[in-house]
Amino acid sequence: MMSDDAKDRAAHSLKKKGSVSSLSGHESRLQGRHGPTKAPLSTVADLDEAGQRDSASRLTVQMGNTYQLGPTQHFPVAAVNHILKDVLTNYLQEEIYEPEFCRRVTKTISEVIKARVKALMLPRYKLLVSIHIGQRTGQSMFIGSRCLWDPKTDTFSSYVFRNSSLFALANVYAVYFE
Repeated sequence: MMSDDAKDRAAHSLKKKGSVSSLSGHESRLQGRHGPTKAPLSTVADLDEAGQRDSASRLTVQMGNTYQLGPTQHFPVAAVNHILKDVLTNYLQEEIYEPEFCRRVTKTISEVIKARVKALMLPRYKLLVSIHIGQRTGQSMFIGSRCLWDPKTDTFSSYVFRNSSLFALANVYAVYFE
């Protein structure tokens, strides 16, 4: 009998040749028993380790060369600031700080923000959404981030939300993909 790693390698090499469906082994077994499977609605996993996420759930989009040197439409920072303010206020206005709740809602908020920014239909921008939620107890906090980017085309949007119990910082980084 073949080990699971050997089966995965064999399926991967056959998949490159085009003779196997694009479903993973687990999904194809489920499809054989219960008909076609539906894709999950959420792409955020409840797992904390990035290595345990399902790589089949991420779809890659191949972008061809356009030979244009910059974006045709610049990133709308003001519109994204409005999205950040709206989402953070709706999700956190009446909430109190609880570590487990904040861990779950951080993933939800980041996915909602990413979906709403993607709905703006900005071509060739890669988006990164970062959310920090903490308890307000009179402390100060410095959060820094560093990126390698082109200041002519790449940008970010940021918003800080506060209520009596917690604070939240949301950042959206937009990097132009040439």
